[in-house]
Amino acid sequence: MKRRIQLLPDHVANQIAAGEVVQRPASVVKELIENAVDANAQHINLLVKDAGKTLVQVIDDGDGMTDTDARLSLERHATSKISKAEDLFKIHTKGFRGEALASIAAIAHLEMKSKTDDSDIGVQINVEGSEVSQQIPTVTPTGTSIAVKNLFFNIPARRNFLKSDSVELKHIIDEFQRVALAHPDISFKMIHNGNELFNLPQSNLRQRIVGIMGSKSNEKLVPVNEDTDLIKIRGFIGKPEFAKRSRGEQFFFVNNRFIKNNYLNHAITMAYEGLLKDKTHPSYFLYLEIDSERIDINIHPTKTEIKFDDQHAIYSILQSAIKHSLGQFNIAPSLDFEKDSSFETSYRQHKNPVKLPEIEVDRDFNPFKEEKQNPRPQASFQQSSFQHEKKAVPSNWEDLYNVESAIADDQQQTNLFEDKQVEQSSKSFQLNNKYIVTPFKSGVLMMNQHRAHFRILYEELLKNITEQPAASQQLLFPLELSLNVHSIEIFKELKESLENTGFSFTKMTNQSVVINGIPDMIQESQVDQIIDELFSEFENEIPETGFESNTILAKSLAKNMAIKNGISLKEDEQQQLINSLFYCKDYLQTPDDKQIFINLSVDDIDKKFA
Repeated sequence: MKRRIQLLPDHVANQIAAGEVVQRPASVVKELIENAVDANAQHINLLVKDAGKTLVQVIDDGDGMTDTDARLSLERHATSKISKAEDLFKIHTKGFRGEALASIAAIAHLEMKSKTDDSDIGVQINVEGSEVSQQIPTVTPTGTSIAVKNLFFNIPARRNFLKSDSVELKHIIDEFQRVALAHPDISFKMIHNGNELFNLPQSNLRQRIVGIMGSKSNEKLVPVNEDTDLIKIRGFIGKPEFAKRSRGEQFFFVNNRFIKNNYLNHAITMAYEGLLKDKTHPSYFLYLEIDSERIDINIHPTKTEIKFDDQHAIYSILQSAIKHSLGQFNIAPSLDFEKDSSFETSYRQHKNPVKLPEIEVDRDFNPFKEEKQNPRPQASFQQSSFQHEKKAVPSNWEDLYNVESAIADDQQQTNLFEDKQVEQSSKSFQLNNKYIVTPFKSGVLMMNQHRAHFRILYEELLKNITEQPAASQQLLFPLELSLNVHSIEIFKELKESLENTGFSFTKMTNQSVVINGIPDMIQESQVDQIIDELFSEFENEIPETGFESNTILAKSLAKNMAIKNGISLKEDEQQQLINSLFYCKDYLQTPDDKQIFINLSVDDIDKKFA
């Protein structure tokens, strides 16, 4: 009888293990950097080409390996960090999975150079698809250098599933930041395609956060310190007024290992209750120290999820610590060294008599001497892009009685609104500063003003991005936005499309962007919020196709620039909103498929009174 069960060859087993260990270039970065940290390195350099598809190289000055150790590290189930099963529940290191290097070597070209401090010469090992092609002595500094080239070269199907360079680079930056934040005492450097993205010297925790998140983040941080018998908590949280739409600046570390835990995240959210704007999330960089026997980090292959033996107590301690820090921040007095002392009243003067103010009258003033025209009142919102240009009054008053042109204009408007069943001359009014109500031929139309303006702006912005760039209003004083490295990478992808919508940029660095022009439909005070909302839309992934990217960009900008519910509109503004909506190609739904208006026919109304 033919055997059905057979042992897999080593190279096949390594490729199967690689499917669990190496999902994308960021997985290689995580494994190599964590190994460098465990090797007691003080300086770690990460070199990346083509978002890791061509090269991922990690160079460290750690302990290094001998010839034998270097060769054994490439075998399956080989590790220096555990020796018995009980060690799995007392882990203090990071990269302890024995199949990591073997799995990486099975799907890439790997070159390893390593030397210990007490050796005069090191070793170089080249591996191609699990096969060692070369092992020779070499001259190399103390430490280890591992270069992973041509990832997934022998598994084209896996390589085809990789995303665009911008998306893969985003994941690499995420992994790099997590390890760098966990170890501020280690120097880190990251270079992508010859450009230095990070250069983080050895520092304290606050300086490391500022070095990664940008110089402006220093003013946003509030320290947290709490020591109990169960757990120690330290780190920083963000001030409530700097909360963002995205969750990109939320970091939990347990025993210097990055984790994700929705339960603990809920504790922080509850501590901020009543302090955050709607749909915003606080920033935090929190480090938890707990006895390794009280946690289990083997419940997830990537080791990013941890099980606590008493998570309810940790929840309460964490929530209390955050509330305490927020209370200290809100109550603690601050010294303002720029305050003008002339506005202060001295305590010695509290018994002095009160000096009454003198009233001066201009007796020569004559209100009828010079007649000034009253300025026209401003619209309640200046950003209303749906206000079309009004026709100029002709210099010849007789042109006002040009019957033929008047009839043509009326006929054009009538034809337009006949299909929509809306009477242009109808009166309208607002309901709760949210809905615009106006009669139509056989009933009443009720429109959501925010959704209507959302649709109008979306089609206008999409046209500007794809067809005709919009005009830009220049700022008297350029506006500088502080961004982190990941946001800068997103900005590079969207820069051209943003310029087509009316933005104008003069300078860009690794931490900031200078804006000297904005679309004429927004105000300068809105720029920060609009850009923040935009980056949150692209936080997880930038679409590979330009059309999809432009659609998301137009949708994000339009939604944040659209007039909000609760804003009072004048009747002419209401009419302009109605008219502009029915000029749109799709006036029934918003870009995110929500209904803009409803029709109540006379029959529907009669049924309510039946």
